[in-house]
Amino acid sequence: MVPVESSSVIHIEVVVGLAPRQVHAVRLTLPAGTTVRDALFAADVWSISDTLSLDSIESGQWTVGVWGRKERPGHVLRDQDRIELVRQLNVDPKEARRVRYRAQGEKLPKGIQRSKSR
Repeated sequence: MVPVESSSVIHIEVVVGLAPRQVHAVRLTLPAGTTVRDALFAADVWSISDTLSLDSIESGQWTVGVWGRKERPGHVLRDQDRIELVRQLNVDPKEARRVRYRAQGEKLPKGIQRSKSR
């Protein structure tokens, strides 16, 4: 049986979440063996935002992942991988939900009043 030769190029997508509901996506064709760091430089993501740099990724201001899993910049990519760069959250989602729930509980439908015995 003849061994199947792997392709010498890979197709990837780099997606940057700049702000809520604002995404910048770039599709690239790169040589096999390319790392996340190489792909970020090839996509020129540094020109998209002033706060985005390799230092900001290493310091934790931005997180890099492949298909939703956090990866290091030296991770070797495979064909059809999707690199995602996301900002830090401003508010903890659990705390935001608690605040919304408390605010909803304070409002009652028209015509219904709270008992005065509380």
